[in-house]
Amino acid sequence: MDPTGGPLEHIGLIGHQDVAVTERLDHYELFSWDGLLSLLWHHDGNRPNANAVLCCGGALGGVLGPAGGLYHDLGTRFALDGTAITIRVGYRVPNDLERCVFDVLAAAQLAAQHGAERFVVVGHSFGGAVAIQAAVALAERCAGVVTLATQSAGCEVGEQLPEAGTPVLLLHGDRDTILPYHARQLVHMLTGGELHILPGADHRLDAAADELRTRLGAWIPRQLARHG
Repeated sequence: MDPTGGPLEHIGLIGHQDVAVTERLDHYELFSWDGLLSLLWHHDGNRPNANAVLCCGGALGGVLGPAGGLYHDLGTRFALDGTAITIRVGYRVPNDLERCVFDVLAAAQLAAQHGAERFVVVGHSFGGAVAIQAAVALAERCAGVVTLATQSAGCEVGEQLPEAGTPVLLLHGDRDTILPYHARQLVHMLTGGELHILPGADHRLDAAADELRTRLGAWIPRQLARHG
């Protein structure tokens, strides 16, 4: 791991360790003066991959994702079929937007050191803003952005995504009482892209668990293939 320059240097990396949890899942711990950045890294066990998916949690942190562990299931699936590596980001300081964005960019830099060339960023709730800001920073290396029940605060820079031609997929439940309709409407106006309303789903999106796995299991590989 080379911490010189870029987001890894910005977060003040002072040490790291990693272990293999399974043949296709590694756990990284990156130590900084601001806290511990944890990365759960799904891979195919054999070779570097030019495609990477970066998964961002909400304001309370967490690495499983909404809809009953969506991020874990996508990571397992993409590792098995060789679509991409998937990195689930455990923030140093949850709910600190700037720090969380740099956490995701540090994960991207580490992935690039292992051969990643293009990225899809996925974020739930607060993590939607993290994903959008990280996508803007990744610029031409970003193959797509997915927001899940996103907040609107912090998404203002998303207006740069249509100009860059970055595909955006916005998914939001129609029974979300935490971040209701006006949030998804504003982010859609800023970013363009596809907006899909999930009937019966609240902020955690449990009622749409199967649909999310099916939809993202197709959309993410399609964007990575188009970008490649």
